[in-house]
Amino acid sequence: MAVDHNKKDMDIDNKGEEEQKGKPVMVILVGAPGSGKSTFCERVMGSSLRPWTRICQDTINNGKAGTKPQCLKRAAAALKEGKSVFIDRCNLDKEQRSDFVKLDCGAQVDAHAVVLDLPAKLCISRSIKRTGHEGNLQGGKAAAVVNRMLQKKEMPKLNEGFARIVFCHNENDVEATITAYTALGPLDTLSNGCFGQKNPDAKIQLGIMKFLKKVEAPSSVGSSSDSVQDSAYPQASDANNICCKGTTKDSLLLGAASKEVKESENLAKGSVDADVSVDEITTLAFPSISTADFQFNNETASDIIVEKVEEFVNKLENARLVLVDLSHGSKILSLVRTKAEKRNIDSKKFFTFVGNITQLYSQGGLRCNVIANAANWRLKPGGGGVNAAIFTAAGLALETATKERANSLLPGHAVVVPLPSDSPLYTREGVSHVIHVLGPNMNPQRPNSLNNDYNKGCSILREAYTSLFTGFLSILRSRSKLPRRISEKLALTPLDLKDPSLDPRNHLTNSDQKIKRDDGCVYERSKKCKGANDETVADISAPSSTYGKVTGDKSKLEGPTSKTWGSWAQALYHIAMHPEKHKDELLEVLDDVLVLNDLYPKACKHLLVLARHEGLDGLADVHQEHLQLLMTMHAVGLKWAEKLLHEDSSMVFRLGYHLAPSMRQLHLHVISQDFNSNHLKNKKHWNSFNTAFFRDSVDVIEEIKNHGKATIKDEDFQLSMELRCHRCRSAHPNIPRLKSHISICQAPFPHALLENGHLVLALKT
Repeated sequence: MAVDHNKKDMDIDNKGEEEQKGKPVMVILVGAPGSGKSTFCERVMGSSLRPWTRICQDTINNGKAGTKPQCLKRAAAALKEGKSVFIDRCNLDKEQRSDFVKLDCGAQVDAHAVVLDLPAKLCISRSIKRTGHEGNLQGGKAAAVVNRMLQKKEMPKLNEGFARIVFCHNENDVEATITAYTALGPLDTLSNGCFGQKNPDAKIQLGIMKFLKKVEAPSSVGSSSDSVQDSAYPQASDANNICCKGTTKDSLLLGAASKEVKESENLAKGSVDADVSVDEITTLAFPSISTADFQFNNETASDIIVEKVEEFVNKLENARLVLVDLSHGSKILSLVRTKAEKRNIDSKKFFTFVGNITQLYSQGGLRCNVIANAANWRLKPGGGGVNAAIFTAAGLALETATKERANSLLPGHAVVVPLPSDSPLYTREGVSHVIHVLGPNMNPQRPNSLNNDYNKGCSILREAYTSLFTGFLSILRSRSKLPRRISEKLALTPLDLKDPSLDPRNHLTNSDQKIKRDDGCVYERSKKCKGANDETVADISAPSSTYGKVTGDKSKLEGPTSKTWGSWAQALYHIAMHPEKHKDELLEVLDDVLVLNDLYPKACKHLLVLARHEGLDGLADVHQEHLQLLMTMHAVGLKWAEKLLHEDSSMVFRLGYHLAPSMRQLHLHVISQDFNSNHLKNKKHWNSFNTAFFRDSVDVIEEIKNHGKATIKDEDFQLSMELRCHRCRSAHPNIPRLKSHISICQAPFPHALLENGHLVLALKT
């Protein structure tokens, strides 16, 4: 019997109460030019489920500047249709706002004000630098306009008729407010009140005076823009300013006092065992994956969360998992908590918590060493929600560290990123790792939707949580191998971490860097992800695992190995073991080998010859008894190279193996030497085929004949070598310059490659 998941959610939402229709909201944005009002609107409207209309006076007249009456008329019409409205004007004084607050549209409407009170220097800088502005306020004239407007600004107050006012003094406040309005569903409301106001009487920012006039501001003016700024989270500026009407969903509620947070009643007090205090427990905080923007059914998602937590919780030893959500009324927290209690899951090892995942320690007193990010496939900041909040809180350090690990992510997979010690999220909250994870998309309004295919969606969501928890376990394993002296330092408070000698990340980085080999380069076949197949794709593997055993001089690695492979990295293994399930992808099926195209070819022609034998992950597992298999793989690869040469005699082919493959299951590359491919994008791609990292098939066969095993040197450094042409060996600064050169280079190949059958060329007639 088919299940209507949307109906199931509706039943839960309305259990015990009448179905109700949500009220429209009119959000009046208040801020100088360059404060980010239009960007705020675009960010929310791009991800929100609530229907929004943006009213902008710069474009109200068929794309041209119009009048205030036109804005009022358009706003009234949208509100009558049940849409919520953004008033995208400066609105810096009471008179400009009053007509909108008093707007009669025949419907019940909550009027909100979002005040983007950012530093004047920032607003001026943005205004001067921007181009193509809708109101043509850009360039040199912008500074004077911003200066004049800020000197006359009048901050909004509740007695103007606003139900809610939020003040944003910095980028973190803005991101948190965007997250709140993005998460505001059609039936949701936000608490009434005035939140985040610093000084109601301040009219001139100190920054603007310093920036334009180089004089000291009067002492009566508020604090400097460089001073510590308040959060945009709810706090009463006046006892009379807080007026909460009934029970509402407030996405900006703090998770601070556990006595006020029902969801955190199970938070372990004291210790998990006799020797480990709460502050020493390694903790993973994670949001519900795919249930927000990707609209995964909450009932089904909660089943999977509890199922996966139950599977992993007993492997944690002295560690714990925490499911986090912003809202007290979170349905997913309620469902998960109830189901976890029914299954008797240890509440000291797993519990739910209400709070901002980027401020769990500073605002909620919950120290979490590792946090999970519900990422997008590009692993980029933005998009709203948890992803935007975490990237903003962690600063540029996280974006840079993520790029070092991977450029994109497939649904159902995760990548572990050690957080640099200069990240604000590390120094303020004590977060040492972020695990990016991507779940299934059930939202038909978003790209790559699964079109309500919950069979596939559930499978991907299970894989996502498995990858997430496996990544967390890999961090635990790396820490358990540290000397006790270092392990004790992992429990230091964020303030202690200002001393580099006490920084546990200084002791973790080396082992964590071993993830990079699999994350850095992806050459082989994987599950398709529309839009992502041009990028480097990542998965997690155990940080402490290496490809082979390191000998005394660390120059050689000997197999077989016990490398931990992530689920994505086993794609070739599954094809080899079950070729009948992949008939459409295979070019040839033989008793011992399969032939297929590389999904991300690094040249015009790039094939893989895949061994079908169990237990052969890579060259380190190959021994004398596999000699015949290697010869068969070489013969099949040679046959296909010759076949392609018949089609284009100008081509040249090379056959070989990677020293440390990113994909499980022994496979031979058959690759043309033109390297003309859009998928060849970076230094690692190039060097993996044009340095000692690439072992020629004929050389490997010779070594197996003479020594019974292949020489597997630790040649990872080869991947970071300078870019050199594979023919003339000239050096080039980047991939575009290198590609331009090799397209015209007519130099002969190096003598070593022309010997012993390393290259396969068409016979000259």
